[in-house]
Amino acid sequence: MEDNRQTAVRKTVKSGVTFGSALAMVISYTTWQSVGWAIFHGLLSWVYVIYFLLRY
Repeated sequence: MEDNRQTAVRKTVKSGVTFGSALAMVISYTTWQSVGWAIFHGLLSWVYVIYFLLRY
């Protein structure tokens, strides 16, 4: 039972990180029209998404 729970948590965290990176890259590219900034903000992931929501 515990092993199934750990597997579910790992999958959820991984998909959340992936979604956060993709979302950050789309927001960044739409805002700044720069692939470089999009990659950088994709690495920051949810940090940039939260910053963007608070700032704009």
